[in-house]
Amino acid sequence: MGERKGQNLYYPPDYDPKAGGLNKWQGTHALRERARKIHLGILIIRFEMPYNIWCDGCKNHIGMGVRYNAEKKKVGMYYSTPVYQFRMKCHLCDNHFEIKTDPQNLDYEIVSGARRQENRWDPTQNEQIVPETKEVQRKLFDDAMYKLEHGAKDTKAAEEAKPVLGRLFQRNDSVWRDDFEANSRLRAQFRTRKKELKLQEEKDNALLARSSLAVALLPESDNDRRMAQLMRLHSSKTVHEKDKERRNAILNRPVLPSTCSGKQSIGAKQSNAKLECKSLGIVKRPASSIGKPDSSSEQMEQEKRPKLVEIAPEKRAEATTTSKAGTETRPQLLLCNYGSGSSDSD
Repeated sequence: MGERKGQNLYYPPDYDPKAGGLNKWQGTHALRERARKIHLGILIIRFEMPYNIWCDGCKNHIGMGVRYNAEKKKVGMYYSTPVYQFRMKCHLCDNHFEIKTDPQNLDYEIVSGARRQENRWDPTQNEQIVPETKEVQRKLFDDAMYKLEHGAKDTKAAEEAKPVLGRLFQRNDSVWRDDFEANSRLRAQFRTRKKELKLQEEKDNALLARSSLAVALLPESDNDRRMAQLMRLHSSKTVHEKDKERRNAILNRPVLPSTCSGKQSIGAKQSNAKLECKSLGIVKRPASSIGKPDSSSEQMEQEKRPKLVEIAPEKRAEATTTSKAGTETRPQLLLCNYGSGSSDSD
């Protein structure tokens, strides 16, 4: 592509080859806008974030691999390796952060504007293969005794790791000998579990529809089942039985209260006969006032004295029958009017 572009350049009629290249003759740079700060030693490049960071301006997370237009400049040397620094603007705020290379540790170092999300660990703790440092390599090259000791340690570590490696090989051979069969078993387990989850989801939706609820149901457990059995309330009669009894009671109830007969009428009359003294208007007089009353007091007593009412023969026979049907020792009661001004009888 670069050669094609070089061949397809347009040279105007007034171009002078003595001036040098076409860019020099036109007074422009080959990188165009990327070299607008080239006189300051700054070049615009496309920089990719080497690790996860936190922006100090907006406190947002910026993931590894996010690309920015960064200003690249040289800030020093590490032996013969140049150290570059990159300055870029956060895409979520107006904050700028700067990152520079670290050739000594083969890493990048944040200068300002951000902080690194620490996801680093010591690879020797999880038994990873770690390349030797430059100091160890120098020692191995210069010191023969150190090289011998280092080789003895490596041989001992290999002997200790042999049983573990053997078990791993056996396990992989037994499990993954037939890749198709192992994959089929996993897919069968997945399909079975998927059907169970679908059935459980249908039951939960039906329960929510009956209860008119819109909540997320958790999976059942043995403890929940035991608690539900203890809290369950059983009715002695079903709803249909209760409705049937209520319907029979309504059908057997008399239409008019006067049509009651038998024990109901007897019980009602006996309850009416049990009257208290205060409800009848009877007042007990003290013993000191017993004597011959005067005319005014006698007249008042005559007015307050109950009047006898004549009872019809039919009612008299009915009262006699009622007293015989109830209790034999109860005397016959005559219905009297204890009111002062009324002469009506029941």
